[in-house]
Amino acid sequence: MKFSGKLSFVRTGPRKARYVVDMIRGKGVNEALYILSCVHRRPALYVRKLLQSIIANADQHGSVNVNELFVKEVTVDGGPMLKRFRPGPMGRAMRIRKRTSHINIVLSAKTGE
Repeated sequence: MKFSGKLSFVRTGPRKARYVVDMIRGKGVNEALYILSCVHRRPALYVRKLLQSIIANADQHGSVNVNELFVKEVTVDGGPMLKRFRPGPMGRAMRIRKRTSHINIVLSAKTGE
């Protein structure tokens, strides 16, 4: 059985978030939560909160043991950019792109599929 969750429009760059999610891909949920609690990067907070939410939803479903779940898929896609401008040299305007991310996590049971 699969359980999935999506967190959209996270105010962090997808490149930074991919660094964090690469650490938990294929791990069990308990190990993934431990890894995310030890990582000192801002995207780890968002990923950990999303993972805890998916685990709680799986626990409410009741048909699967939560300790047997593992992270089957994790993707980070780029979201829309907030475009801002700063003054540049010689009267020019320099564009600042504030990136956003969409984070998708799919959990699956070890026994089964």
